[in-house]
Amino acid sequence: MSVLKKLLSQTAIYGLSSIVGRFLNYLLVPLYTYYFTTADYGIVSEFYAYSGFLSVFLLLGFETGYFRFRTENDKAYSTALWVILFVNSCIFLCLIAFKDALSSLINHASHTEYVLYFAFILSFDAIAALPFARLRAENRAWRFASIKLIEIFLTVVLSLFFIVFCPKWQSMAWVANIYDPAIGVGYIFLANLIASGSKFIFLLPQLTAIRAGFDQVLFLKMTRYSLPIVIISFAGIINEMLDRAMLKYLLPYDESYNLTQLGIYSACYKLSILMSLFIQAFRYAAEPFFFSYAQQRDATDIYARVLHYFTIFCVFIFLLVTLFLDVFQYFIGTEFREGLSSVPILLLANLFLGIYINLSIWYKLSDRTLMGALVSLIGASLTVILNLYLIPLYGYMGSAYATLLCYVSMTIVSYWLGQRFYPIQYDLKSLMGYLGLGLSIYFTFVILQPLLVWPQGCLASLLMLLYALITLLFEGHRLRIFSPK
Repeated sequence: MSVLKKLLSQTAIYGLSSIVGRFLNYLLVPLYTYYFTTADYGIVSEFYAYSGFLSVFLLLGFETGYFRFRTENDKAYSTALWVILFVNSCIFLCLIAFKDALSSLINHASHTEYVLYFAFILSFDAIAALPFARLRAENRAWRFASIKLIEIFLTVVLSLFFIVFCPKWQSMAWVANIYDPAIGVGYIFLANLIASGSKFIFLLPQLTAIRAGFDQVLFLKMTRYSLPIVIISFAGIINEMLDRAMLKYLLPYDESYNLTQLGIYSACYKLSILMSLFIQAFRYAAEPFFFSYAQQRDATDIYARVLHYFTIFCVFIFLLVTLFLDVFQYFIGTEFREGLSSVPILLLANLFLGIYINLSIWYKLSDRTLMGALVSLIGASLTVILNLYLIPLYGYMGSAYATLLCYVSMTIVSYWLGQRFYPIQYDLKSLMGYLGLGLSIYFTFVILQPLLVWPQGCLASLLMLLYALITLLFEGHRLRIFSPK
């Protein structure tokens, strides 16, 4: 089996949990956006944005550190686990102790239970991250996928129970005892909490390895390697979620309307989910693959080919969603659809994020994580500056453009540094060609569709077929990734 076929098969299995599971979660978006107002959904987006920032400090980069040092010492896993358990215990206790003050600080004093829910969710998810990393390192993709699917299945079922069925069954005594309408969108968080707790239980066998002990020497090595990852991860969260945290405070309206705009933008962001799903599934499989294959003589050639095919598929996803946006729009409620113009920009931004993830392997393999942190800080600085400037002028569209400009800039800087410190001969002409082809097809659709009497799906289908034919024409002779070496 070729190495690329192995990577593809691993991506497919991780994709089973990520794509199928997230698709079930994706189906919750209509539930949320049809049952809750735009302002209510803005609250949901706000809390998940906050949790994204805090989750970085709960892991301290030790997930990636474990991948780097797991072959050096059998205690790498248990050492990392001890660190994560200690850090999570401290932050969890702080969140519980100061939940009232934190709720008041973010103007949700009447719902301190939201902070309580997230204290548990964040701890469960952070502690579970390392056992999941070990499953990936051991190529136990099916166990990884099954636990992820169970978690998401529970989230879906519990969301339906709390949001759809409980309001209809309130007259029943047992429902009245467990359901309080005043909690509102808090039931979204509560469903997440129960599902995260269940996942934690399934991973308990992986947590028993903590008995292997704590290696102080290895801890110092992992810390030096992992702490820059914290900067990289924190900067990544800034790039991904800061816009949703800032919209509430930077839009020049009252808080209720700002939350409405935040809800609209966040719902439309979900329409870029297919791109995000593929990137996440690829990331799960690629990180251990890149590390394990680094010593092979043809490693750089393989990495270049991976990015080549990755880009082709991401352009396909970009076209699929943008050309058929009239279909995808029904996944969000009617009042959220005024923000659809942001979707192509966000899709393109996520495409460049995926390219950046591929390119960023240079600093992980060359142990230059501090330089990787510098690239991330450049992106984070751009995100902050552009959002501060663009949100008051253009609202959530300013956030969308800031996201795109950030990821394009990070991609360019990472490529330039990578060629200096870990040269890989990427086929830039081909990569730019496919990106240009995708954008040309999209703008052709935007220009021609209003001029034609055809149903929108006809032109979209023809243009998708055109992309497939052009790809087959140029790639047909090279598509041998499924052949044995």
